[in-house]
Amino acid sequence: MIPTTTAPARTPRVLGRVLVSLLIAALAIVGVAVYRSASATVPTGGAVDGASQADPPPAPDGAVTLDDGLLPSGATAFDEGYPGIAGLSHDLREALQRASRDAAHDDVAVRVNSGWRSAEYQDRLLQEAVSQYGSAEEAARWVASSATSAHVAGDAVDVGSYDAVDWLTAHGAGYGLCQTYGNESWHFELRLEAIDRGCPTPYADPTQDPRIHG
Repeated sequence: MIPTTTAPARTPRVLGRVLVSLLIAALAIVGVAVYRSASATVPTGGAVDGASQADPPPAPDGAVTLDDGLLPSGATAFDEGYPGIAGLSHDLREALQRASRDAAHDDVAVRVNSGWRSAEYQDRLLQEAVSQYGSAEEAARWVASSATSAHVAGDAVDVGSYDAVDWLTAHGAGYGLCQTYGNESWHFELRLEAIDRGCPTPYADPTQDPRIHG
């Protein structure tokens, strides 16, 4: 008797492999279709309107920029690549760097919120202060003109955070760094005589500073 042969039954494992293969093939087809659709709608270079994603958008006309002394959040006295830091007087910047190193030993980070400013930047701040406070007289208590501002001369810094202000209030005289105005605790200028004599009493506000009046 000649034995008969029959095809082996498909096991669940074989069926599973077949289904997985079919699923992979289907996903590949869908992926190709999506890729072709995206390629047809996105301009070459991957940026809308053909602009390079690596290039920052142009600043609006009249806007304050880094070249005017605007500083990014977290800037320090060591970030001399920014005009707002590079434009500070050498002695002021060096004193602030020394103070910043020592403050770091006390876990205090001294940030520079504003340093050197262009005359245009200062005038913009004054205009905004007039709008905010309602009069030129009241604005003058907070913002000097470009002709009298220590920031424009590169002789002043506004520091942050609160911990940095407190640290410099307590230790700044040892570096010649003094608060200038009572209403602006964050505003420091260089007074080298303070290293031996201590800082002078701050003016109540800029309107009390004789330098402002020439």
